[in-house]
Amino acid sequence: MNAPGEIRNKRGPGQLIVQWDDAEQVVSHIRLRGACPCSQCRAAKLRGGIQLVREDVRVERIEPQGYGVQLVFSDGHERGIYPWNYLRTL
Repeated sequence: MNAPGEIRNKRGPGQLIVQWDDAEQVVSHIRLRGACPCSQCRAAKLRGGIQLVREDVRVERIEPQGYGVQLVFSDGHERGIYPWNYLRTL
């Protein structure tokens, strides 16, 4: 999958807006943090752990990684890289 044309971060309402070729996608920061694909978060989910995400969590920085994007969150979590295909499914 190709990279989106644009990614905008709206910290106030806590939304990431992703402009794909055929659609605009809006994903809440809470949803993104809860769906973190890093190995630490995946392992916790496999063990049956429930990850509670604070309602005030926000995306602080967006770091392009070529095949996806790394999101840095206000709670200090920054390990997850969201491949374009995965981001599109959220």
